[in-house]
Amino acid sequence: QVQLVESGGGLVQAGGSLRLSCAASGRTFSNYAMGWFRQTPGKEREFVAGISWIGRRTDYADSVKGRFTISRDNAKNTVYLQMNSLKPEDTAVYYCAAVPGILGVSTIPSSYDYWGQGTQVTVSS
Repeated sequence: QVQLVESGGGLVQAGGSLRLSCAASGRTFSNYAMGWFRQTPGKEREFVAGISWIGRRTDYADSVKGRFTISRDNAKNTVYLQMNSLKPEDTAVYYCAAVPGILGVSTIPSSYDYWGQGTQVTVSS
C-alpha cells in the first residue's frame, strides 16, 4: 500500500503561481510512476502531468505545457507540480496518483493504483 497526501492548493489570482506537493509513504516510492490529475464538478478526471519512476521522462497535457512542471525527489518521497501563469480554467481539485512497475508515464486514470485525497486550486480572474 502507498498513502499519498497532497498539499499546497489554495486561492490565487490569474497569472499567479502555486506549487503542489504530494508526499508518499508506504512502499518504495522510487519504484512508482507518478501523475497529477484534476477534476471539476460534472467532468471526468483529466490528466495534467506525469513523471516516470526515475524521473527522466515527463508528459503534460497540452493545456498546461509551458506553464506547469512536474518533478520528484525520491529521497523525500515527494512529487511536485509547479504551476505558473495560472488561469481561471485551471480551477479544479488536483489529485496525485501512483502506479508501480511501469517504465514510462500513463495519462489514463484507471492505470493508477493509488490516489491522494485531492487539494483544491482556485484561480480568480
